[in-house]
Amino acid sequence: MKTPDKATPSKLRTFDLNLLKVFDEVMAERSLTKAAKRLALTQPAVSNALRRLRETLGDELLVRKGRTLQPSVRALELWPRVREALGSLQSAIAPSVFDPATADNSFVLAMADATAAELLPGLVAVLGEEAPDVSLRVLPLTTRDPRRLLDEGHADLAIGHFPAALADLTARAQVGEAVTFLHQRLFQGEYVCVMREGHPLANGPLSLNRYCSARHLLVSFSGRAFGFVDEALALEGCKRRVVLTVNQFFTASKVVSNSNLLTVLPRHFISVTGFADLLVQRDLPFEMPVVQVDSVWHHRQDGNSAHAWLRAKVLALADKAFPA
Repeated sequence: MKTPDKATPSKLRTFDLNLLKVFDEVMAERSLTKAAKRLALTQPAVSNALRRLRETLGDELLVRKGRTLQPSVRALELWPRVREALGSLQSAIAPSVFDPATADNSFVLAMADATAAELLPGLVAVLGEEAPDVSLRVLPLTTRDPRRLLDEGHADLAIGHFPAALADLTARAQVGEAVTFLHQRLFQGEYVCVMREGHPLANGPLSLNRYCSARHLLVSFSGRAFGFVDEALALEGCKRRVVLTVNQFFTASKVVSNSNLLTVLPRHFISVTGFADLLVQRDLPFEMPVVQVDSVWHHRQDGNSAHAWLRAKVLALADKAFPA
């Protein structure tokens, strides 16, 4: 293949800035098809734009490897500067101004019922005071990795405990790979063992053996009868007997308040269940990591002023509910 000519001053004087927009989307999506969809262009048009940019910059930029496009060192160096420049141009030429008082946006949020119980009352109050025509739709989380949900546009913002997904994003960023999703820490909490008042294990030491010998209810977003509690127990060489699996913390608290099953709930959620006076909480008899709750969104929403407003309100409510 002939090596593309290096960029010259004459080429730069007639440089088409639209090529940088194409480059930004291709870098973010690592797919010509997805980039074309985002740009409302045909795939051949995106391919042609990428070819022209290669010729101008004198670098292959992205090379196909299997089903994905692998960026060159030059592309990885260039991309952050291109994104910053495009954002500055967008703000200067056609600033997106979100006025909550007159806006009629509809936001879709994905979160577990425990998180929704903490944040939604305050968020509804904010809408009533500041954005009366803005509406919300909340989807239940069915996964600990919300990236596909956000990528396909089914949700604008996902809020929850996503340790594996965030670890993967961090690892990708550290080796220079594209990070298509952004995230923000909202609060942290802890899980506790919960049982009905009067349960045989409500008094006295809750040993690991007594805990594992009991019958358990598991809250599982995916429906799998094995969760992070079971992973922690496996590290101790132990396992528990899960006899019921549900997908909501509220359902779990209701069932446990009327049975001899044990469950694990976020400590902060117990006070808003409506069953707090019927429940007893005990510290778990094994080590569990702190629960980090984050908001996650797709990069294409990052410069959207309406989305930025929503993120700021969610963060403010989390800070109020869970002061550091």
